[in-house]
Amino acid sequence: MNNRDLQATRQYHNGTKHPRGYLLNPWHRFDPASQPLLFKMYTDLESIPLPLNPSLAGVPALFATSTNIAPTAEERMPDIDTLARILYFSAGITKHLKFKWGEMAFRAAACTGALYHIELYVVCGDLPGLEAGVYHFDPGEFVLKRLRRGDYRRVLVEASGHELSIARAPAVFVYTDVFWRNACKYQAREYRHAFWDSGTVLAHTLAMASAHGLPAQVVAGFDDASVNRLLDLDTQREVALVLVPVGHTPNQEASPAPEVRPLSLKTMPISSYEIEFPAILEMHAASSLAGAEQVIAWRGKPPAVEMPAPAGRLVALQPYTEAEMTPDSIEAVIKRRGSTRRFSRESVNFRQLSTILDRALPGVPADFLEPTGATLNSAYLIVNAVEGLEPGVYVFFRERQALELLKAGDFRSKAGYLALNQDLAADASVDIFFLADLEPVLSRFGNRGYRAAQLDASIQAGRVYLATDAQQMGATGLTFFDDAVTDFFSPHAQGKSVMFLIALGKRAR
Repeated sequence: MNNRDLQATRQYHNGTKHPRGYLLNPWHRFDPASQPLLFKMYTDLESIPLPLNPSLAGVPALFATSTNIAPTAEERMPDIDTLARILYFSAGITKHLKFKWGEMAFRAAACTGALYHIELYVVCGDLPGLEAGVYHFDPGEFVLKRLRRGDYRRVLVEASGHELSIARAPAVFVYTDVFWRNACKYQAREYRHAFWDSGTVLAHTLAMASAHGLPAQVVAGFDDASVNRLLDLDTQREVALVLVPVGHTPNQEASPAPEVRPLSLKTMPISSYEIEFPAILEMHAASSLAGAEQVIAWRGKPPAVEMPAPAGRLVALQPYTEAEMTPDSIEAVIKRRGSTRRFSRESVNFRQLSTILDRALPGVPADFLEPTGATLNSAYLIVNAVEGLEPGVYVFFRERQALELLKAGDFRSKAGYLALNQDLAADASVDIFFLADLEPVLSRFGNRGYRAAQLDASIQAGRVYLATDAQQMGATGLTFFDDAVTDFFSPHAQGKSVMFLIALGKRAR
């Protein structure tokens, strides 16, 4: 399959829609008793313990969430302490919760079904406290496992078509998806969740890099086979999704890498059985790139997000000033973060909502979003209970920093219906839907544009999580009836597809 055969995305996206996507078995049921192992565990590799310095970076969450550090002539290199902190607050275990059926380890970032199918790897040169190598992050033991010794960054430089942020990075994080760990519950729709859940992790990574003064960027364009081979992945079960270069060494480039040989490393089986979903493998293959030429051609300026001129009342955002914002650190917010399971229906105030939109949606630093601040998604809101803002349906104008009222009224019950009849969306103060016009995105980027649109939405939603929790409120990501959402926001959203839904409000006791 090839990246320009756009029918592949159309078939996958339509086939995984709720309520009756033909790629989904309506009789499928998930049995928690047969849940796969939630950790990738190498059985024969030495563990390299990671330090976790208890001191805080001291950077407020609302600043770290909205700030991207630009590369300068100054060298910015993480040491092992900083690397450990970024890994921990991106994908580490932040709490253990006890249930009747046992104890569960909860991770730093939100994940569909708490199935934690996103794995993190680090490819680095020599760092203070860590030798050059290819490593896997094991959050269960909070250790690194070395897969390869030596500096293999050049493999990623070439795989990314000599992307400058990769070429100048002392370390590159690689995010992968373990299919069955999420597909066991969500079937073929898992491939959407791969980008939803890597996106929420990425929001944490970007915020933590910012808090430590390190440039970081999302790189979604790369030769898939080269990266998978470097990590020695069984691509029937696990694949690379995205790269994030962390740090900047302006006067240093990676030297030629050693030969990438097969490793055949042993890992503990995650399940006594696995069911393969061909649609996942087909969609991944159809959105893969092969060779530097394809990668270079893929990368570039995105299509403009077309927005009708405002016809309704515009309400300018009223965010808190930096002096008025909560000083809670990014680490403190991540440690207390957790997806809300019940909202109180109490009102939040308009300044709180304004601050969330202002701080969470400034634009994602990514190789498919140029210039900085570009986006592939539009944010639509159902406002149920916001003091100082009329209940109704709104669209967010990023450039104007304003909300346009599309429809006034009480839409709580409709919000619950759109979210697969879940009370959470009806009880929330606000529901934010990210919608993308996929056709121009696919025309520009090919099938890989589907990955990009999902990532753009999910990273922004991950930042909404952080900006909401920073203000002592709660948030949760929800699934949805795809076409019903588009219909509800039309004619304004005509032709767009929903990429992510996040609900926010005050937690119920």
